[in-house]
Amino acid sequence: MTATVIAIDGPAGSGKSTTARAVAQRLGLAHLDSGALYRAATLAALDGAAEITGTAVLALAKSLPVRLNLTASGFRPEIAGVDVSAEIRTDRVTQRVSEVAALPELRVWVNQALRSAAAMHPRGVVMDGRDIGTVVFPDAIIKVFLIADGEERARRRLLQMGRSTDAGSVRRTADDMAERDRKDSSRAVAPLTQAAGAVLLDTTDLAFEEQVDRVVAMGRKVFS
Repeated sequence: MTATVIAIDGPAGSGKSTTARAVAQRLGLAHLDSGALYRAATLAALDGAAEITGTAVLALAKSLPVRLNLTASGFRPEIAGVDVSAEIRTDRVTQRVSEVAALPELRVWVNQALRSAAAMHPRGVVMDGRDIGTVVFPDAIIKVFLIADGEERARRRLLQMGRSTDAGSVRRTADDMAERDRKDSSRAVAPLTQAAGAVLLDTTDLAFEEQVDRVVAMGRKVFS
């Protein structure tokens, strides 16, 4: 079965997941967060005190297993059958996920899992990540690359976590995100980059509903 995909890529904190979730809801599609699978694999490795190598993390992910389970409300990240949606968003996972996501063996496995998951949904999916339009689904029916000013991305991330948005916190978070962007953009395998044919959408000065509206408008030309 061939998957129908809207691919939304972009750097950390650009609003990919929240935008993708809202777009999917409005278009009657499923939201598929590629980062959730990398985060779940990272959580499994940290909890299992596994060596952060492609062989070790992949073996652990397969054996537990780490997977995305399609439920009535969408795809849910699970480890050994347990919902880990909240646990994968903790700081300890965020600090290590780029390292785990750079492992070539794991990326191959995750890409296969994402393609299989997307094909399970009869209507289609909105998938967000960093290499969806370039590697995972280069033939995605719509490709969007979200960007935003570094400090604005940091402010949004802090608000999302319910933390203070004072100047110092914003600057520290922006620096952390810039370092993650550097790692994601410079990795040898599937670096973060705008896909050919992707629509560049700068959300710095857009209200959330405005950025969702822009992507939904593209989707309605395809999904009627």
